[in-house]
Amino acid sequence: MTTVVIGGGQAGLAAGYYLRRAGLDFVILDDQPRPGGSWQDYWPSLHLFSPAEYSRLPGWPMPPWPQGFPPASHVVDYLTAYEKKYDLPVHRPVRVESVRRGDHHRYRVETDSGVFDASAIVNATGTWSRPFWPNYPGMRSFGGVQLHAADYRTPEQFSGREVAIVGGGNSAAQILAEISTVADTVWFTAREPRFLADDVDGRVLFDVASDRARALASGAADSGGVTGLGDIVMVPPVKDARERGVLHSRRMFTEIVPDGVLGEDGTEEFDAIVWCTGFRSALRHLRALHLPSTDSSPIALNGNHVQDEPTMVFLGYGDWCGPASATLIGVGRTARSAVSALVKTLS
Repeated sequence: MTTVVIGGGQAGLAAGYYLRRAGLDFVILDDQPRPGGSWQDYWPSLHLFSPAEYSRLPGWPMPPWPQGFPPASHVVDYLTAYEKKYDLPVHRPVRVESVRRGDHHRYRVETDSGVFDASAIVNATGTWSRPFWPNYPGMRSFGGVQLHAADYRTPEQFSGREVAIVGGGNSAAQILAEISTVADTVWFTAREPRFLADDVDGRVLFDVASDRARALASGAADSGGVTGLGDIVMVPPVKDARERGVLHSRRMFTEIVPDGVLGEDGTEEFDAIVWCTGFRSALRHLRALHLPSTDSSPIALNGNHVQDEPTMVFLGYGDWCGPASATLIGVGRTARSAVSALVKTLS
């Protein structure tokens, strides 16, 4: 029987690398028309938080990028070459519509290209396809443009406008930094933004997350991991925005009105609102399985697999399925341990 990997981005490719090494029969189903995962959909100016040598999948390093941190296009090229180098069996575009239980502890994977019978499932669908829009009073009455960070591309579309940026994370800070060069911007956050020190990048964040995981496994007190350091990485565009004095946030408004927002100081007019409010795990294809959840994660896991169901594996969704598992370097380590456990189960 075949192991079916759902998702052909960085997590799916890392899983494929270790499944190939283990000698298992597997297939990767990807709903994108081209390689590169969600990196091909990010705004063009987005860069990694780490140098190329710290942003690698297992087996093969990312080619160097001499001009600072690599852009998203460099990551797409790397993932495309990685998939080809290891001759990974990716089928695309194939959209998985539902996973159901089959006979003898197997699964039926129903897609728009037919049905796949699977002995195990590796879910690697990420979060990018599920942008989170908050349900805010008056959203439907707004007469201007509302855009989620998932649909943002370049600042030029906001040139000369009054723009509200909503959200307190990296996406909000980076998009604010860009749009503020061509438009008047106001940054709204639920709480005061927390900036990391200038010398903290993805390398440090991964090391801190890994140290926390090891400490918790040994029974030590919870250090808080990366949450104790801050939320926003000071990449060059954000540093530049700080120098220009545009990184000051305002308390979140209470209501949206047709020509702007209503806050503690009254009504303020805006032409556009950019919602940088995060994403949710793309797991709708699993609804028919009625998998258990917890207060802190969408699926209750034991390691990387569903409790009492070791053939239903999750990779790359964030810390709930492995330290720094949503990063290029972090997903490789979690994929190695997850596939190792899966091999023992299937054998």
